[in-house]
Amino acid sequence: MSLDPEKAVFPSRQQLFDFHGVSMIPIFTTNWENVQNFQARPDDILIATYPKAGTTWVSQILDLLYFGQTCPERQKTIPIYERVPFLEIAVPPLFSGKDLADKLPTTPRLIKTHFPVQFVPKSFWEQNCKIVYVARNAKDNMVSFFHFDRMNIAHPEPGDWSNYIHRFMEGKMVFGSWYDHVNGWWKKKQTYSNIHYMFYEDMIEDTEREIDKLCSFLSLSNSAEDKKIIAGGVQFDNMKKNEMTNYSTFSILDFKISPFMRKGKVADWKNHFTVAQNEVFDEDYKKKMKDPTLQFRTEM
Repeated sequence: MSLDPEKAVFPSRQQLFDFHGVSMIPIFTTNWENVQNFQARPDDILIATYPKAGTTWVSQILDLLYFGQTCPERQKTIPIYERVPFLEIAVPPLFSGKDLADKLPTTPRLIKTHFPVQFVPKSFWEQNCKIVYVARNAKDNMVSFFHFDRMNIAHPEPGDWSNYIHRFMEGKMVFGSWYDHVNGWWKKKQTYSNIHYMFYEDMIEDTEREIDKLCSFLSLSNSAEDKKIIAGGVQFDNMKKNEMTNYSTFSILDFKISPFMRKGKVADWKNHFTVAQNEVFDEDYKKKMKDPTLQFRTEM
């Protein structure tokens, strides 16, 4: 299978279905057995997130940290979705993320997933791979996902905003419940020390500081100057303009509806929620987010 998403004819709007207790769509389950049998290597790095929580951002940062000095042309000529394959995506017979990951020429291989923790192929745990997890506050994550669902022609129709909020609260989203996702990965971190759990809001607040923490976790010795340049290069407006990171070459996405990279802000939810919707959401949130050690910021 080769990847040419500019020519790929993706299936039109897919329907959610229950898959092992998680809402999914077929392009992420078709290749299930092959994905589960994926052979991770000890130096693989898995980037895990709930959709629309900063995946592309962290992918680009890691790619620059590892390969920015040794092969700078890579970032200018290869789109991010080829440099950091999406493990579970499959559009037979056109391409599969698993095949792309298998063929990655880099060491380490950078691989992304939106899987909840229980779906991660077992070889990642067996090989004790390092995993970078990025979480974003529920309200902004939902807003971003709403606009993404509007422009992603493979995802189910999002419907109107008020219904979407209820769908989100019920976990009727592609890749399931945000609450289960962020809590499941947080809990796994308590027993598996090779997870670096990051927050989108922290990255917005001080990108350089968070890159420093990433380097410590990955035992990387990039210079202070190098980290400063990377932090500047990955600012939202730069990535939004960059054809190698903004997904403008990916035919599954309709940029006439919304850009893939829209605002990248904290607290944009205030432009979407009514006062009543916010009250209902906050009540529901309190019931589902019982772990006092996992705290999110919805404004800064």
